[in-house]
Amino acid sequence: MKKSTSMEFKIKPIGIVHSPFKRKEDIDSKKYAESGGFDPVQGELEIFKEFEAGLKDTEGFSHLIVLFAFHKSEGFRLHTKPLLDNTLRGIFSTRSPHRPNPLGMTVVKVIKRKKNIIKVAGVDMIEGTPILDIKPYTSRDQKSPIKLGWLEFRMKKQNNETRNQK
Repeated sequence: MKKSTSMEFKIKPIGIVHSPFKRKEDIDSKKYAESGGFDPVQGELEIFKEFEAGLKDTEGFSHLIVLFAFHKSEGFRLHTKPLLDNTLRGIFSTRSPHRPNPLGMTVVKVIKRKKNIIKVAGVDMIEGTPILDIKPYTSRDQKSPIKLGWLEFRMKKQNNETRNQK
């Protein structure tokens, strides 16, 4: 039996992001490159009224996983030079928005919920980003030990440079 590779999905956003970053150029990649760099950045997840009932009990979680669309991304490349690296890398080993399916994922800290608005910290998305789904971040999502591939060396180098500048 031959499997089809032309499967398509239709996804409807459940909300939008309100962010201090109005354009992708507003995000200083080097400033936020370190682990936890986006932690202080606050914003709101506005869930459309028709989906508000699905937010029941989300305020009981400290963090949420947000799946979103890179709605400003145009086209894709299977190889890219990621931030802090001059080596061409496979797209699936990077966080680049230029992907065959422009989907993003991030983890945000819940500050409070009021009706269909969730105030969060750790926002790394731009204003108007379509939210595709929200899931609770649980202990099952924490994996250890992890390997960071090519990124491990780059992160150590960046951390050393940051320490030397202080």
